[in-house]
Amino acid sequence: MAPCNNLTSPPEAMGFHLQVLVGSFLAILTVFTFCGNVIVCLAVIFDRRLRSLTNCIIVSLAITDLLLSLLVLPFSAFYELTHQWPFGSTLCNIYMSLDVMLCTASILNLFMISLDRYFAVTTPLRYGQVVTPSRVTVGLVIIWAVSLMVSFLPIHLGWNTNGTAVQNTASNCSEECKLEVNLVYGLMVALFTFYIPLVIMCITYYRILKIAREQAKRINHTWCCSSNTPMPPIVKEHKATVTLAVVLGAFIVCWFPYFTVFTYRGMWGDSSVKGTPMSIVLWLGYVNSALNPILYGTLNRDFRLAYQHLLHCCKTGGPRGSCLPPLRKAQPRGRGCRQGLGGQKDKSLRLEMKNGKGILLADRALESAGAFL
Repeated sequence: MAPCNNLTSPPEAMGFHLQVLVGSFLAILTVFTFCGNVIVCLAVIFDRRLRSLTNCIIVSLAITDLLLSLLVLPFSAFYELTHQWPFGSTLCNIYMSLDVMLCTASILNLFMISLDRYFAVTTPLRYGQVVTPSRVTVGLVIIWAVSLMVSFLPIHLGWNTNGTAVQNTASNCSEECKLEVNLVYGLMVALFTFYIPLVIMCITYYRILKIAREQAKRINHTWCCSSNTPMPPIVKEHKATVTLAVVLGAFIVCWFPYFTVFTYRGMWGDSSVKGTPMSIVLWLGYVNSALNPILYGTLNRDFRLAYQHLLHCCKTGGPRGSCLPPLRKAQPRGRGCRQGLGGQKDKSLRLEMKNGKGILLADRALESAGAFL
């Protein structure tokens, strides 16, 4: 084998104190992402009240982010600290493919959750007919099929590079491991896995917020103040607004900078953005996987109860079944992933029949928008 000539010098390593600080932050972020998504999965596994169609999508999101914390983030942290890739070009391409696949699947799962919440609020009486187990299954299959098509397939066939060569294999002497982006690959991936889903998510969440406000106004016209009223509609409307703003805002803040840089690299070349700016936008996208258990778990009252009982069981060491409160105290969201929310539709029908003006039904939609996204 010919000796390595014209080797590019690696980037200058950061100082020891800065390396310790950055390494500690990346380690905490990785562990937090892993633990948060594990708790989401355990909550659904051990609390049968959480086994609904919507929570099946949330579990899919948690599993995606969990795999990201196990298969991608440790290697990303190592490469970030050392600026060297000693594991070979084959593992580098596999690592890059997993990174693109899992990040894409995470974004598309968020997109699917927004559609699920849209149908739950806009068509509460027909939700069980529109969102069925078979359609949710097809949606999840499409998510993973698209994620594979934009990751392993183009990267291992060289469709993402300027030419026909597969990335990171031109020289075995290189210790770099980076994702190359050409114009077609950059535009296609950015459009179909981020920008188009982002626009649709903004439209769906705007529609949810608009409906929540309209229903709050209807309730206010006939609202009778009483001591047993848990929350007036104006408070629920404000809660819905804040929740929607936090969920959508976190998604935009975390991923918009990365895909802007991603598209820019495809148009002007891979070397146009590198070093610290590239690291910041990359890890900002990873932060979204750590925030998802909070945004789609702790903002849901049923998940909060499940977290509390799960942690209580871990502290006491008792059986998990004995730590759960009676089922009648919880708000049922379906018996399982297969049955979905058929019971919720019947309950909505009874509420509408009992109240001719549909006030209680509107109140449920406000709760759905504000406390369960």
